[in-house]
Amino acid sequence: MNARGFRVYAALEESLGLEAIREALPAGTPVRAVSLDEAMLTGSEIPSGADLVVVGCSHSHDRALDVISAATAQRADRPVVVLYEGSPNGFLEAAFEAGADDLVALPQSAAQVGFALEKALARRRGAGAGATHGAMITVLGPKGGTGKTITSSNLAVALALSGKSSVLVDLDLQFGDVGLALGVEPARTIYDLAVSGGSLDGDKIDGFLSQHPSGARALLAPLRPDQAAAVGPAFLREVFEILRARFDFVLVDTPPAFTPEVIAAVDVSSHLCMVGMLDALSLKDTKIGLETLEQMGYDPSAITLVLNRADSDVGIAPSDVEELLGRAPDLLVGSDRAIPRALTNGQPIVVAEPKSKTARSYGLLADKYLSTTASPVGTPALAAAGSSGSGLRRLLVRKAG
Repeated sequence: MNARGFRVYAALEESLGLEAIREALPAGTPVRAVSLDEAMLTGSEIPSGADLVVVGCSHSHDRALDVISAATAQRADRPVVVLYEGSPNGFLEAAFEAGADDLVALPQSAAQVGFALEKALARRRGAGAGATHGAMITVLGPKGGTGKTITSSNLAVALALSGKSSVLVDLDLQFGDVGLALGVEPARTIYDLAVSGGSLDGDKIDGFLSQHPSGARALLAPLRPDQAAAVGPAFLREVFEILRARFDFVLVDTPPAFTPEVIAAVDVSSHLCMVGMLDALSLKDTKIGLETLEQMGYDPSAITLVLNRADSDVGIAPSDVEELLGRAPDLLVGSDRAIPRALTNGQPIVVAEPKSKTARSYGLLADKYLSTTASPVGTPALAAAGSSGSGLRRLLVRKAG
């Protein structure tokens, strides 16, 4: 979250959660805190310019529901996060129906409260994305070494070769290899952009993008692991929004973990691509990854499942894969000795060996995204689920239940 121009209205029962809220927000963020009983009374009304509403309660459920409903009625585009203490006693469902985005059971650390606020903000911003925005594909894989970077880099280039504008963001902030996979020099990275100061716009970001001969662009990972801390979720959401306004396709290569930065990307993506391999350990982790996305409320039809090294003879039949994962892979990519050869030469396989079977597979993946209607361009995969809830919300409700 950026403190600059950001305002919070907090209606709290006995200042419930106020300290955690203040600690979770950037220093200097204006927080107008009023008691839950005084909320909406003359002099304590919810300012229409507040960017976030936080409601804290332990017993005054009816009053909290009134504030939630009023905040939602005043501005439907503004997130409402509820902090509660004690037994919910049916309060959770009522709060969601009133318009709350997330409910967080106290006590929680400032970091956990901040995470909930970030999620709510990202979700509302993503839901408001215009239809003129390009598609955003986040490439995931909970296990390292499955070929996420090879998949994302070849997909970005294949889309560019098809005549579409594409940009690949390397979100593996500590050990990203997109530059190596594309064969481009990391003259300027996402770290350089993050610490450049001043406001962000399309022209400024364009100066930090590397270019591949195919026309694909790339925002490369920091050169050193210690520089990763300079790149946060709020900054990334702003970058993604600007890139989607300028490119037909924004692709995001990720590390093998659901970090806050990865979740921020997933929240505003129109499509997700889960990459696994044909071996027992990878399939197990892929299954966990798919289940995690399901618990977070993401639409399965917006998730493309890619299985690399699918022709390996490891004693696992296609029927075994489908039974284990609960769905058949959308794309099977075979092993190819040309891939490490292409990587050594700094070329994606779709350029180095365009007639190879592997290159054709990635071409089919590009075709899928060029023609897909699984999730309308500009619509987050979360919104495609058609629910009024959020991923974090579902997890909290299940936990409370």
